[in-house]
Amino acid sequence: MKFLLINPTADCWRIKHNKKPSRVTRFFRYSMLTSLYVAAATPSHVEIKIVDEDVEPVDFDADVDLVGISFMTYNAPRAYEIADRFRKDKGKTVILGGYHPSFLPEEAINYADAICIGEAENNLPTMIKDFETGKLKQFYRSEQADLKGLPIPNRKLLNASSYIYADAVQATRGCSNKCKFCSISSFFEHNFRARPVDEVIEELKTLRKLIIFMDDNLINDRDYAEELFVKMIPLKKHWFSQCSIKIAFDDKLLKLAQDSGCHGLFLGFESLSQDNLNSWSKGNNAQQYALAINKIHSANIAVFAAIVFGMDSDTIDIFLKTLNFLQVTHVEALQATIMTPFPGTPLFEEMDRQGRIVTRDWSQYDFGHVVFEPKNMSRASLRYGHDWVLSEFYSQSAIWRRLVRVFSYLNPLVALYAVVPLNIGYRIRLINNRAIRDFKINQAAFA
Repeated sequence: MKFLLINPTADCWRIKHNKKPSRVTRFFRYSMLTSLYVAAATPSHVEIKIVDEDVEPVDFDADVDLVGISFMTYNAPRAYEIADRFRKDKGKTVILGGYHPSFLPEEAINYADAICIGEAENNLPTMIKDFETGKLKQFYRSEQADLKGLPIPNRKLLNASSYIYADAVQATRGCSNKCKFCSISSFFEHNFRARPVDEVIEELKTLRKLIIFMDDNLINDRDYAEELFVKMIPLKKHWFSQCSIKIAFDDKLLKLAQDSGCHGLFLGFESLSQDNLNSWSKGNNAQQYALAINKIHSANIAVFAAIVFGMDSDTIDIFLKTLNFLQVTHVEALQATIMTPFPGTPLFEEMDRQGRIVTRDWSQYDFGHVVFEPKNMSRASLRYGHDWVLSEFYSQSAIWRRLVRVFSYLNPLVALYAVVPLNIGYRIRLINNRAIRDFKINQAAFA
């Protein structure tokens, strides 16, 4: 049996026929770990092919028996388009999975024969068996997967040269926090699970020097993180991950992270407003942000900051305030997004009840469009301010100053293979998205 698994993407990133994916922006293309785990969950007799629209076009004439499409909200329109072509034009059976179909299965079933709700590990074998016996049902929902004994993904299913040069691995899934804006927390039902440390170590031994942990909060279980870091030290890897800023105030854990090869952490600061953080149940203390960054830098670890604009306490002064903070604290990279109330989250339900959702065009749920009515500024001001911060942070002069500085305390190879391409890649993406323009700070711009 032949199973085609597709990762759709927006038109601006979709590779065209006879074109090659950009090597400059491949830093944003990870190794499709989620799709590889789906592939690992298929029965051994199934021949699987993964198509990522970021690096190759979909062949609608492919000789396949079953088509699977996994996607997030902003890719839903493209996913539905692909599904319709395979079903209506080619007569193929299509199953849909991922965050968006899991949150809105009744919508998604209009474009598919079956919906995988939640994780694939337990659902997919049953779906394939039912398909082969002509008993495929519309909806499949199962318990969350046991991460003990999780199969190691077959990375040979992908062309490694099209993706970031680090190997991606996952030690944990989910997060126990209950941030009401977070689709990840909602998808995993606020549960945190971890693979046995020894299984993670054995997988790491098979991988290259540079590692990215695709975890939502690697230190969610502090004792687990400590055991993992201790056992990683002999491996002499260089690694990056996402975790809570709490690591900055745990001297022992931060030192172990450094000793085990940590060179960069993606941290969700979200907002400089404590009112915003409290209303989102984030649990952070904004007054400690500068100290946290300083402590992490003292461990020779780069900080990749995540900031969200458009929360209810935000006024137009938040943009300049945030940019000044980022410049003073010398963060190495920035992911600034516009608050997006994703279906399936408490935030979406709340805003929907309030009548603040202005569009259900899912293609605009990409962190770059304003899909709701802000409280203390216009939608145009929010979009403008967000774009201005990014344009200033990733200006040529700002990038140059940042890169000169990081070579004074980061491992030079890590700086070259991480901070440099990340900054340049972000600038190129912003230019392609037309987010970088000639901005001037004045009150009229935010009217």
